[in-house]
Amino acid sequence: MSRSDNQMDGPNDSNERTPLVNNSSTNSTLGNLGTLHGRQGIVGSGNKPLYEDDRAWVRWPMNFLHLTWETLTSNYVNILLVFVPAGIILGALDLNPTAVFIVNFLAIMPLAALLSFATEELSAKMGQTLGGLMNASFGNAVELIVSIVALMKGEIRIVQASMLGSILSNILLVLGCCFISSGIMREESRFNETVASTMSSLMAVAATSLIIPATLYSTLNDSNHDTEANILVLSRGTAIIMLILYCLYLVFQLKTHKKLFDAEAQEGEEDEAQILGPVPATICLILVTLLVAVCAEYLVDSIDAIVEEAGISKTFIGLILLPIVGNAAEHVTAVVVAYKDKMDLAVGVAIGSSMQIALFVTPFLVILGWIVGQPMTLNFEGFETVVFFLSVLVVNYLIQDGKSNYLEGCMCLGTYIIIAIAFYVYPEDAGSKIGVTVKEWLRPQ
Repeated sequence: MSRSDNQMDGPNDSNERTPLVNNSSTNSTLGNLGTLHGRQGIVGSGNKPLYEDDRAWVRWPMNFLHLTWETLTSNYVNILLVFVPAGIILGALDLNPTAVFIVNFLAIMPLAALLSFATEELSAKMGQTLGGLMNASFGNAVELIVSIVALMKGEIRIVQASMLGSILSNILLVLGCCFISSGIMREESRFNETVASTMSSLMAVAATSLIIPATLYSTLNDSNHDTEANILVLSRGTAIIMLILYCLYLVFQLKTHKKLFDAEAQEGEEDEAQILGPVPATICLILVTLLVAVCAEYLVDSIDAIVEEAGISKTFIGLILLPIVGNAAEHVTAVVVAYKDKMDLAVGVAIGSSMQIALFVTPFLVILGWIVGQPMTLNFEGFETVVFFLSVLVVNYLIQDGKSNYLEGCMCLGTYIIIAIAFYVYPEDAGSKIGVTVKEWLRPQ
């Protein structure tokens, strides 16, 4: 359970996972916790840190404190952990809904970072195949937990908007910031166009799977048949097929065509010291998941009051605000590696995360709704579906040549801001008018 001896080669060999505190064996900045690293005369036998002491009654508590400190200082955003107990207390006391929403909104950000950290630590010990499956399963765990809580409460619009928002924030906001971050340092950046093309093609399939239910719903709007039942059947069948495609993609990436992804994997596998062993990482994963579920519960409960008080639509909250919470740590990681010109890894994080949401999380929620009796479908509103399709189209054009620059990043960012403004003014009672419009065009004059 102790930290590996594989340390950084020098003081300048830092990256986005470098701890905030330099754990020197001679000068500790932890105050009273400085004895965690041991000093001559304190342990009594050499300079061995207390968390490696031969005495079990000393080693175990010191090792716990050491791992806890290393975990908490693994990311700058963890300073926001002070909002976790505050958000839980405010929610438990049923105080001002606006305060409950804001505090729990801020609390989920560091929890998402810790969840990502624990997943990476655990997957690093499990080999490439199992590690890839772990990252695929828990990479979007925060969005999944928030959506499951909302689904159980019957907030279908929140779930749909959150899924679409997570996809858009990754392929436009994150990818755009990555292009800009890399572009300000160099004239042009390159990445594996084959991998990017494969991911974007799957995103196009996901877009098609959303367009078909929305179009069918508009077509059956005036039909005598049970439109809702037909849409449910189509959505559930489509969800099963999408999950199968996602499983095939995992086989493609981790087994049959893993050479295509070797460069990306090698860039991600730097000589970083692993902090948590399998058992501590698993415990951390479970505890953080429970905290995310609690904060998400209070966050979702306060949404209705926010809609009434602030006049913000549920669509805007789910599509713009909630994805920022769930993807904050992932966004920072992608931008940092892009700044270092590791564009294969950055593009993989941005588009790969979107693909997981589109082909795994969203279909899974449809199937889960089927199990628990909630009518979760792939029938997004017509405006949302068109926005999603156009966003995928724009990104596909930008990445097809395997090159990027800051201007392309600004294009992605500008598109995302336009979409955010559009959904800010998008009324909650707006419905799909696609079918009506088509019928008006086809009607004889």
